[in-house]
Amino acid sequence: MLTIDALKRIGVNTEEGLGRCLNNEDFYFRMIKMALADGGFEKLETSLAAKDLDGAFEAAHALKGVLGNLALTPLFEPASELTELLRRKAEADYDSYLTEILSQKAKLAEICQE
Repeated sequence: MLTIDALKRIGVNTEEGLGRCLNNEDFYFRMIKMALADGGFEKLETSLAAKDLDGAFEAAHALKGVLGNLALTPLFEPASELTELLRRKAEADYDSYLTEILSQKAKLAEICQE
């Protein structure tokens, strides 16, 4: 069940996220569910698979903003790191970042489904 306590247990900075949503818990929860449905996750995955670093950067950067605004720290941190690597087109294991992002997304989605 999506609760503040459940979010805290997985490392979400709920105070910050709620603050950005005017401390309206229902609104915050709606925004989290919308973030999980964001097409950027799929675009990131598809772009990385195609070795399209520009497309992957666009997707990662957009996700970073959404995830950061909601203070979804477990997703935001790897998305932020990935964004900076893609910005520089650095040699990196991009798939490990994608795996972490998708793993954390699945944990959050599970909470939302309970």
